[in-house]
Amino acid sequence: MCPHSAFPHSKFEISSLTSPLTTPTRHHTKAAMNFLLLRIAIIFLISTSTLLAADTFRIATYNVENYLDEPTSTRRVKPDESKAKVRESILALKPDVIALQEMGTTNALLELQASLKSKGLDLPYWEHITGYDTNIHIAILSKFPFTARHPHTNDNFLLTGRRFRVSRGFAEVEIKPTTNYSFTLISAHLKSRRPVPVADEAELRLEEAKILREKIDQHLAADPNINLVVLGDFNDLHDTKPIKTIRGPRGKKSLIDTRPAERNGDEQPHSDRRLAARNIAWTHFYAVEDTYSRVDYLLLSHGMAREWNTNDTYVLSIPNWGTASDHRPLVATFTAEDK
Repeated sequence: MCPHSAFPHSKFEISSLTSPLTTPTRHHTKAAMNFLLLRIAIIFLISTSTLLAADTFRIATYNVENYLDEPTSTRRVKPDESKAKVRESILALKPDVIALQEMGTTNALLELQASLKSKGLDLPYWEHITGYDTNIHIAILSKFPFTARHPHTNDNFLLTGRRFRVSRGFAEVEIKPTTNYSFTLISAHLKSRRPVPVADEAELRLEEAKILREKIDQHLAADPNINLVVLGDFNDLHDTKPIKTIRGPRGKKSLIDTRPAERNGDEQPHSDRRLAARNIAWTHFYAVEDTYSRVDYLLLSHGMAREWNTNDTYVLSIPNWGTASDHRPLVATFTAEDK
């Protein structure tokens, strides 16, 4: 950085110090130069930190539990108090991209988008897809433009002699945070763990997971180094068949589980290094069973994981979180540079 361009008056200051009228000593000249260099260093550090901040971005996922602005036959309108808490939670995360599950109509999504903007979080780009389930939907809000959209709303499978469709579909977008960096994001909301009369809920969820994995494999086959994020409410535990199916086999085709946890000071690993750390990573409270579990995920391809900032990845923990939803949101941070 040129000191004259950074400081318009620096040239005058130096010349005045060396003017015959002042006849400065060598000590005075050295002090002035040191002061100038200090100012340059401060400006450089500020500029560098600004650039670093601009070159990172945050991705979140959040099941907002029936964010409806009009009732359906089975779901009620979300109370204003709950909407306000959803907004508070998202504002606390400061995401650049957020995937939402259990969103209502596009009007509900645009209301949330506008309310976030009024509080200083502008996410002007959005995607909203409707699958077989016409009550709740998958949506995405983004600070960055979408360079492509590939909604998956008609996938189906055969189970016990009957044809089923993926209930909520899959939202897929390509996003370009900077001119030199892009990634693909796929959001899913798999079948819930609540029993249904038409088929076993676990088997339905597994079939949906298989279809999701097929889409992941297609991307990895086309580009093994793809920057790919697969996230959302998968409604199952990490050692179950659906989650193992989505993560895939070991090796380069597997997806990496970011496993966000609370920022409460827990840092010690499990005594058995094969097991997850004993920190608090649950994302969902199921009132029927009075249980807390981790069913929301943020998974990465190996290409995307190279840019992942593990120190700024967490589950949001705030007072009265349950006013917003029965889920807690996750967020992960990335550097917008292929590594």
